[in-house]
Amino acid sequence: MSTETFDPKAFLLFGLDHFQIWVEKEEGKMIHLQHDYLIEIEGPSLYKLMHQGQVVAPFADVEQLCEFIRQDISLNYG
Repeated sequence: MSTETFDPKAFLLFGLDHFQIWVEKEEGKMIHLQHDYLIEIEGPSLYKLMHQGQVVAPFADVEQLCEFIRQDISLNYG
């Protein structure tokens, strides 16, 4: 996939929708999710996950990021 045509935000939003993780708001490179999660798009394949203002981890794989969020929501808000 060419980086010229790759849209990391669109790909992330597609992944979140696929995993049924609800987006509350989009602001530029920031995606606000339910339960005070925030994802910052830092590059073509780099996403920083934050929760309640604290950095949780960087992710290079959207599927792993979404699975982590889904499991964390299930464990903590289930």
